[in-house]
Amino acid sequence: MSSPDNKTCGVCYGSLATGKGQAIFTAECSHSFHFGCITNNSNNLCPVCGIKWKDTPFTMPNSSASNTFFPSPFLPPQRQYPRLSRVLNQPQFPLRPVLESETFSDDDPLPGNVTDPNSLGLTTGLERVTIKAIPERPALGASESLSEFSVLVGLKAPSISDNGRNFQHAPIDLVTVLDVSGSMHGSKLSLMKSAVHFIIDNLGPSDRLSIVSFADTAQRILPLRRMIDEGRQSAKQAVDWLSARGSTNIVHALKIGVKVLEDRRQQNPVSTIIFLSDGNDTCNYGAFSNPRHELAYLHLLPASICPQNRGMENSGQQTTFPVHTFGFGTDHDPVVMHAIANASGGTFSFIESYEMLQDAFASCIGGLLSVVTQDLCLNLRSASHGVEIKSIPSGRYASETYNGGSQGIIKIGDLYADEEKEFLINLSVPSLPDDDAERKTSLLDIKCSYRDVASNEMVQIEGELVEIRRPKSVFPQDMVLNMEVDRQRNRLSALLTITEAQQMAETGNLAGAQAVLSKGRSELLATASAQAGDTLCMWLDGEIEETRKRMATPQVYMQQGRAYALSGMSSHTSQRAASRGNNVAGAQVSAASFGFGGASGGPSAKPAVFGAYVTPTMANMVAQSQQQSKLAKGISPTPK
Repeated sequence: MSSPDNKTCGVCYGSLATGKGQAIFTAECSHSFHFGCITNNSNNLCPVCGIKWKDTPFTMPNSSASNTFFPSPFLPPQRQYPRLSRVLNQPQFPLRPVLESETFSDDDPLPGNVTDPNSLGLTTGLERVTIKAIPERPALGASESLSEFSVLVGLKAPSISDNGRNFQHAPIDLVTVLDVSGSMHGSKLSLMKSAVHFIIDNLGPSDRLSIVSFADTAQRILPLRRMIDEGRQSAKQAVDWLSARGSTNIVHALKIGVKVLEDRRQQNPVSTIIFLSDGNDTCNYGAFSNPRHELAYLHLLPASICPQNRGMENSGQQTTFPVHTFGFGTDHDPVVMHAIANASGGTFSFIESYEMLQDAFASCIGGLLSVVTQDLCLNLRSASHGVEIKSIPSGRYASETYNGGSQGIIKIGDLYADEEKEFLINLSVPSLPDDDAERKTSLLDIKCSYRDVASNEMVQIEGELVEIRRPKSVFPQDMVLNMEVDRQRNRLSALLTITEAQQMAETGNLAGAQAVLSKGRSELLATASAQAGDTLCMWLDGEIEETRKRMATPQVYMQQGRAYALSGMSSHTSQRAASRGNNVAGAQVSAASFGFGGASGGPSAKPAVFGAYVTPTMANMVAQSQQQSKLAKGISPTPK
């Protein structure tokens, strides 16, 4: 393709007239540029026609430390891409900056009928979700009445085989929203590119990926494309063309990311956004009086990631896209990123060490690529007169009780393969009439419903009736608190402790925050499950202590403590793994971890990993990322 006017620079569209004091470079494809505009083009591709240059009159800098070709920030959008847009729409040249006003309905068609599991190879249904229910004590005296008696209800998703990952999980539409502002220059940009390459390599042929980059404004640089060979190549080329410059516009970035999903012609069963930033929004402070207040950001964002923005007239059932946020380094805005993740149903990860970014992405992707159930609801019903459901501390999962406490519901949504969720259902239990006969009290009927992604069918499951004995005389063994109930109380208590400390630290009361954490830690270590050496309790103890250390001084709190605490709160409220600090969820550690229904070192203990809520698929994906990093550094991989 020839330039319509070879008297203008193909990058800045400025005049190439002689006598302007600028050197001119004419490429072998006949297109001409200001020498200063083209010297940072590290890809050797012509910005006008996309032809690969064989020879250049300058030395190409390393891509990780260079500002690759990027339109002039001083020109309005209408003048930045007048000729470039015509060639960047070609399949072999994927970079195509677009405006927010455009409609993103150019997504790749899905293979066959996405609603038909046979067209996607999802021909075999998975095993069913399993339910467990455990009263806090096996017996309660017939004459006793308790205003709060807990039953632990747990769910575990089915497994998928290693060779079934590509056809037993729900296909995903993934939008990565990536910060390329000036602060991402150098090694951070290079590490981010490698991490996104890892995502691209691990998406299946039914999965689709779109890439949005942002600085002063956001640009969709890759349409929603299937990750077949051509799509992978286009995605990697788009990532490689990213360069760092400008300021940070988080609001516009998320609007564009959401628009990609809202405008698509077809939809995969799972839709989500991964959002990475290393800074604060520097473009929208004028929209509100207090830029530190998280709600000031939320009201500017689309309702499909912040449902509270829908208003009463649009409060019906609508799609919400989870946003998994990654705060990169110590200068990002953790309050905003936690708020966005919490509002949308995603997780917030704090990436303190730049080198851990790919592993953190791998942990998140390992979960997203193993969704096996959707629309999961847990339905609870009182099984005896006088037994009432008093409360359901369900974290970020919507729950409610109704019909006078005789019924309750928890809306959980998606589950990853092998993922576990546990909830304490707090009941009131009445005394029984004076009677010599030994009795039982039925406490709860439990049912759950969900969509099996492998068969695309709705599944209904009934749990066993939850009962306790009601003897006239209670023996000591009847008073022993169940360890699994105790450890779940400890998890909730640790969450409350960290939340209270973080709120105090935000007001500047670090001494009070440290006192709260020390007290919470002492109470945790005094519990029966901690005394028994339960590994979850040991991990919670370490988390509380690490949070306390990161609240030592105002400077340490601002750089580390705030993000670390908020990431922990995000993980616990969703019961879903999140990376934080210098630790990746799913990375191997030396101590034994805890398992579903298991205690420290018990038969169901799983391989050791950092943190709670890690599934085998997540751990395997992190291990794959780490092996890849070793090979890239020339280190012999660890034998299996």
